[in-house]
Amino acid sequence: MVALPPPATPTLSAIYAAYEADAGDGFRVHLGASLIGKECRRALWYDFRWTTRTSFSGRMLRLFETGQLEESRLIHNLRRTGATVLDIDPDTGRQWQVSAHDGHFGGSMDAVAIGLLEAPKTWHVLEFKTHSTKSFADLKRHGVRQSKPRHWAQMQVYLHLSGMTRAMYLAVNKDTDDIHVERLSPDRTDGEALLAKAGVIVKAVRPPEQQSTDPDWFQCRMCEHHPLCHQDAAPERNCRTCLHSTPVENGWHCAHHDRMLSPGDQRRGCDRHLFIPDLICGEVVDVGDDHVVYRLADGAVWVNGRVASC
Repeated sequence: MVALPPPATPTLSAIYAAYEADAGDGFRVHLGASLIGKECRRALWYDFRWTTRTSFSGRMLRLFETGQLEESRLIHNLRRTGATVLDIDPDTGRQWQVSAHDGHFGGSMDAVAIGLLEAPKTWHVLEFKTHSTKSFADLKRHGVRQSKPRHWAQMQVYLHLSGMTRAMYLAVNKDTDDIHVERLSPDRTDGEALLAKAGVIVKAVRPPEQQSTDPDWFQCRMCEHHPLCHQDAAPERNCRTCLHSTPVENGWHCAHHDRMLSPGDQRRGCDRHLFIPDLICGEVVDVGDDHVVYRLADGAVWVNGRVASC
């Protein structure tokens, strides 16, 4: 006889539901330094253009929160060693920020520190991460550059844009509370390449080529953009997926309305929205001031926008 699943627990369901209710759409105002280490440039362009709304279970969202809560604990640990740790920029009252490409690329450093025992006179970028036992073991064996290339890339961006000469990576094993500490130096070649890569993504008006055309390739299977990239799913409808909008210095501009767009405007879109044609799986057969007509893969005709009546 097959065992019955355990009964639902209303309290647990309510806890997870509360996380999901507060989750938001996952869209970032800028292309994040934590993402630029992705190998697939099309995925990065999709991230920047808000094509895919993120969706995580309440359990996963709580797991992400666990990683965030670990940051304050590690800051406390470092301060007890005698280090001076600043998690807030005193000039702004907010997290330490770095940015490039007219504000469209950058990130928030977890903290900066001086007085670390390894090099007391040197300011360090601090990056905190949590890992499973398997991930942690690989990190200790191979180091952050080989084991966690996205984390490496993130810190190289912070070093490159902040001008600091050292970073300290502190990783915690979530199962054992073991801590791995690793110091990194700037790699000028990597830093410049990552900045150039971000610039290409920000300025691209069309999505880059797919990293793989095989929908079953392991990186594609795990990508949140898989339905859009490989299964002809519809993109999200907002200003960043609209052909009228362009990233400009310190914001986005709508050519149709000839005005700047706030992040709220970008999320709402408007009734004149026209998808960037490369996001639609179909052949463009007609274009007007307020519409684009597509012939879809199944032969059907779809009109995006308004067609003036006679």
